[in-house]
Amino acid sequence: MEKKVRIVVVDDSAFMRKAITMMLEEESTFEIVGTATNGEDAFNLVETLKPDIITLDIEMPGMSGLEVLERIMNEVPTPVIMISSLSTEGADETIKALQLGAVDFIPKSLSFVSLDIIKIKNSLIEKIKNIASRGKSVLRQPNLQRGKRPVLKINQKNGGRKIRVVTIGISTGGPKALLEVIPLLPKEFPRPVMIVQHMPPKFTASLADRLNKLSEVRVKEAEFGETLQKGTVYIAPGGQHMTLRRNGPKIKIVVSDKPSATLYKPSVDVMLNSVVDIYGSQTLSVIMTGMGRDGLEGSKRIHEKKGKIISESEESCVVYGMPKAVEDAGIVDRVEHSHNIAEVIVDFVNQ
Repeated sequence: MEKKVRIVVVDDSAFMRKAITMMLEEESTFEIVGTATNGEDAFNLVETLKPDIITLDIEMPGMSGLEVLERIMNEVPTPVIMISSLSTEGADETIKALQLGAVDFIPKSLSFVSLDIIKIKNSLIEKIKNIASRGKSVLRQPNLQRGKRPVLKINQKNGGRKIRVVTIGISTGGPKALLEVIPLLPKEFPRPVMIVQHMPPKFTASLADRLNKLSEVRVKEAEFGETLQKGTVYIAPGGQHMTLRRNGPKIKIVVSDKPSATLYKPSVDVMLNSVVDIYGSQTLSVIMTGMGRDGLEGSKRIHEKKGKIISESEESCVVYGMPKAVEDAGIVDRVEHSHNIAEVIVDFVNQ
């Protein structure tokens, strides 16, 4: 008999607790072992029941979701999926939660009507299955203490001849993984970095702001028409694609909802196809943790043009989907743990 995934559901709304419980109980391999209405009860349940996974609402009276998350991570480390509103404040709190150790999140609208529940059900079930399969190995936390970071240096004399742009495609588990990469890039990084992270609108802006505060390079949400600049990290806005176009000697960013018929928006493949059209063999692509195969087709084109591809190792991925797809295609130049990816990016740029 297959071992069930034991789940604790935490939300101050009776409707939400019931809705999440019902949708998860439809999966035969899940067992809801407890529910809680506030942070104190949630911590006590987790300490007593030791579940495999917790779904945790960010906004609760008394001890907030962030406070109970921090206590859980410090005292009884357990994989947590945050339930977050789609508001700007909800996005900011979610990014903080991921930095504190939450594995992933599910966004909900402020109304969370029945239609919204149907939309997130399959995603939530898939996330729980993937996280449960990894166990507590998903609980690694990025080292954000500057004094303990490796000193990465750019070869100012010879560096940057082979690589002129760096791209990163990432999804489930991405914010935490990016916290292990972007803050390690040196201030004098001589190339632009373009990131597609599968996230809703507002969340990408909060992620960019958080990374910018922790990094020596500049990090921002991409804007239509701005010129691509070295030493700047551009994150595609949630719900829109990020591509490039040449405007005389300058390369401009295009933010658009076209093409509309894509599984993901923003799409890694859409970004990569645009970048390789301009930079060809001088493209360095990094494919990191995430479900699905977004980035595979674009990576194939980069490989055909003699560009370089790094994939995140299975060991450090929350979900080993996107990196596995490019590795299985036999087009990857380096497979690296997330802790090492910044260093390898700098190595390629220094060549």
